[in-house]
Parts: sequence; structure tokens; C-alpha cells
Amino acid sequence: MYNDHCLKPINLLEYEQLATEHLSQMVLDYYSSGAGDEITLRDNRAAFARIKLRPRMLIDVSDRNLTTKVLGQVLRLPVLIAPMAFQCLAHPQGEVATALAASGAGAGMVLSTMSTKSIEEVATASHPNSEAPRWFQLYIHKDRGLTRALVERACAAGYTALCLTVDAPVLGRRERDKRNQFTLPPDLQLANLTSVAELNIPDQQGESGLFTYFAQQIDPTVTWRDLEWLQSLCPLPLVVKGILRGDDAARAVEYGAKAIIVSNHGGRQLDGAIATLDALTEVVEAVNGRAEVILDGGIRRGVDILKALALGAKAVLLGRPVLWGLAVGGEAGVAHVIELLRDELDVAMALSGCASIDDIDSSLVKRG
Repeated sequence: MYNDHCLKPINLLEYEQLATEHLSQMVLDYYSSGAGDEITLRDNRAAFARIKLRPRMLIDVSDRNLTTKVLGQVLRLPVLIAPMAFQCLAHPQGEVATALAASGAGAGMVLSTMSTKSIEEVATASHPNSEAPRWFQLYIHKDRGLTRALVERACAAGYTALCLTVDAPVLGRRERDKRNQFTLPPDLQLANLTSVAELNIPDQQGESGLFTYFAQQIDPTVTWRDLEWLQSLCPLPLVVKGILRGDDAARAVEYGAKAIIVSNHGGRQLDGAIATLDALTEVVEAVNGRAEVILDGGIRRGVDILKALALGAKAVLLGRPVLWGLAVGGEAGVAHVIELLRDELDVAMALSGCASIDDIDSSLVKRG
């Protein structure tokens, strides 16, 4: 799992460094890059440094409980794995390894439509007696029959929520991918979209295969009313991912969303967009308890989770560090990434005077 000259990583940043030894430059750029000048990509991290902690003292924290619920579903720590495409580029078991690691740790997982393992294969990848939730992420395709079929498959396979990504009517300008003409190798495919072959052929104008896919398949005409259509397809709760404004959050709730994910797509769509942590308070206030709020973007430390929860998030999505763990050690690498984050959160809670997730509130934080 680890090279002889390397010590076992002790934090998520070290996993990122180690992953560079396991990935090609094209794959590393695809996983790590953002849009444009990557301002938003960097600001997602910088936003956490702008929040300072105000710990409470002389609290009995001898027995700590990191368990919480999202949409009534139990998480042993307030973390879900973000939907990320093409995980078999990092490890042959791809999304299956990630799902097994998440279920073993009691973390949730959101499976991407653009996964390299199928909806059904990932649904069955779980440790015994695990109750960790598994959600399915989707885009609304121009072919509404394809969208309907994906939803029906997810529902039949036992997924417990639908997660609609709304911040990608077109693909952001990702210059590293454009330079590399990113495409999947011939031995990989979109396991849930086997009739779509465009990603294996770079565009003739020099764009990446991913750009071609979005241009040809994703529907840019989608509006709020399409949320009603999506919810008519199955009874699963709807989660809306990609919200950065309070008015959009309120509108999503009006159209039936049960949870909102504050996300800027990891800085991969609109460069210059607000950091998700900076947008969180406005969204929480606009939702006003009518839906649960989840933060996506920039999580690298347990103390980051503490700050997000103090600002009103119910849980967080963990993205790129999962890919680094997957590249380094497959299922065991992802499990260790989650374990490191859990241990850091546990210590941060103890040092802040919080014995349970319910003890974390806005009095713990102050903007620097």
C-alpha cells in the first residue's frame, strides 16, 4: 500500500502528496484541477482559515458521540463521500472500493451518474450490518427517457435519496483537461451509460471527451419546474446540489428539496464563485429549518468539519481526499482517509467542549 521510502500518511494532505506517485499526469490533473485560474478552487480551502474557533472549557467530554442523522438516515460521523466520476482511473475497484470503505466507516456515499462501476454493483458493495446511506447523483439529460431509467434503477437498487446537480448546465472551462484532451482509456466506460461512447473520443476541435459528453448529453434548458417532474418518478427524497445563494436555496425548498448541498462543484465550474463556507450561513438562514444543509468543498481536516457544523451544516461532503486514498491503497486507503478525518474531528470536538454533534453551535466560531 505504501512505498518503502514513505511513512504511512498521518493526514489527508500527505495522502494527496503520495497519490501523485500513483496517478498519470492526465488523471492527476483531472482529479485536482479547477476551472479558469482556479481562484474558487483555492478559496474553498482558504475560507476555513478565515474562521476562528472559540472553544468552551471545563466541559465533560470523556464520552464523545460523532453520530448524526441526515434525512433520517444514520451516519456514524457527519460525512458523506461526494459524487465523483471515473474512480476506476484511481484504482481498478473504483467506486466499489469507495463504497465498501464508506459503509465500513459508517459514512454515507453519493454515487455519480458518471461512475465507472454500475448503480447495481455499487449498491451491493457494503459491509455486513452497515446502515450507512447511499444516494444517487444525477444530471437531467436531454434524453428524458435515459434520466427516468437511471432514477428507476437507483430506486430499485435501494438508494435512499436522489441528488440532483444543478450547477452544470454546461461544463466549466477546465484548462488542464483541455490541454490534456482528457478522455477515458479504452478499457473503462461509463458503467451507467453504456450507450454513450463520446467520452472515448476526443473532440475534433481539441476539447476533452468530457466536454463533448456535456455538450451532447446534458440538458441546459432545465429549470425549477423540472424538479417536480424528477420527483414524480420515484418516492425518494430530493437533494439539490450546487446552491450558493439564499434565494436559490429557498426556491429549492419550495420545489420540494429535502436537503440542500452548498457546492461550487469543487471550483470546477464557475471560477470566481464564492467559497462554499462563505455561502453557508446565507443558505442556512434562507432554508430556516425547512431542509437540511450539507457543505461541499475544501474539507481536509476534522476541524474543518467542526467549523462547517458550527455554521449550520448538518454534514459535509468529502471529495478529492477520497480519490487520493483510493489511488494509494484502494478500499484500505479510503478507509484510512475517513479514519484520519474522524479522529481529527473527535479531538477537535473534545478540545472545543463538545461531547456530541448536537453540542456544536455558532457560538464556537468567529470570522477572523
